[in-house]
Amino acid sequence: MIEVVDCPLPASFQDAGRPGYRHLGVPLSGALDPQWLAIANALAGNPPQTVALEMRLLGPKLRTSTPVTVALAGDFSARIEDTAGQSRPTANWCSHVLTAGETLCVGSLRSGIGYLAVGGGFDLPPVLGSRSTYARAGLGGIDGHMLRAGDRLKVGAGGAAISLRLPHAPDIGRGPIRVIPGPQRDYFTDAAWQQFIGAEFVVSREADRMGLRLDGPRLEHARGADIVSDGVTPGAIQVPGDGRPIVLLADCQTVGGYPKIATVIGADLPRLGHALPGHKLRFVAVSADEALAARRDAARRLAECIAGMVPGGAELDLDALYGANLIDGVIDAD
Repeated sequence: MIEVVDCPLPASFQDAGRPGYRHLGVPLSGALDPQWLAIANALAGNPPQTVALEMRLLGPKLRTSTPVTVALAGDFSARIEDTAGQSRPTANWCSHVLTAGETLCVGSLRSGIGYLAVGGGFDLPPVLGSRSTYARAGLGGIDGHMLRAGDRLKVGAGGAAISLRLPHAPDIGRGPIRVIPGPQRDYFTDAAWQQFIGAEFVVSREADRMGLRLDGPRLEHARGADIVSDGVTPGAIQVPGDGRPIVLLADCQTVGGYPKIATVIGADLPRLGHALPGHKLRFVAVSADEALAARRDAARRLAECIAGMVPGGAELDLDALYGANLIDGVIDAD
């Protein structure tokens, strides 16, 4: 068991989400950055889509009652305290073996979001095929709520007492966010489209797992700001009547009545999961073929990243590592 000693800011359990239920009004949810989720699980000796803890800004303090392997994917300030009160720093992009009674203290996150995986995964009941927390509807995780002090987490079977690390931190990506024109592009003036792909936007304080509202030039509608509500997905960029774009993320609603000027391509959507208030963004238009090529390239780079893991300590169970089937399901981008 793992006891949550403290959790100063919201953290949630996330896996690949619950696809296939949008017709019932159930959002996808799942990790904001599926690639970093896969890396955290690979470091812990798990399959890539095993449920892990997604954290933002500041992490929790966790005490284990049994030996457990934990892996940190992200830029953390963290340390491990032993039963005598002595502490040692923990490296990022690495797995660590905690003995019974030790406490992992996760401090500030400099990477926007980060993931904590445990060997064997967190033993949580699936809800509609996923263990992802969707707190607005009380689905998944621990009784549908965000992590809080006093929670007790059972670790699943499997995994191994291993220590692995990445030689280099993965690159989140730089440059403009790539988009393809949205289904209601014709609801906006040509001048608004040129502003959208040419101007700089800033992530406002209205930013969470549901979406990011952007500050910047107001985008002018050519045919009004309302449409008959239709389906929306993560990555869609809605523009309501005030002209301020809203980029939808993993916990977004399933339908919406605002026109969508563009859609963020899948390869770049994880970058927006790391965006915090004050973060500056630019957009650039690409073709559907370019979007598919970017997705395949992202999958290739992820596979190479995982394949490049090296031993991080003395303990390494190669049979368990190879048996975890780390890359299967990650590189199929079509």
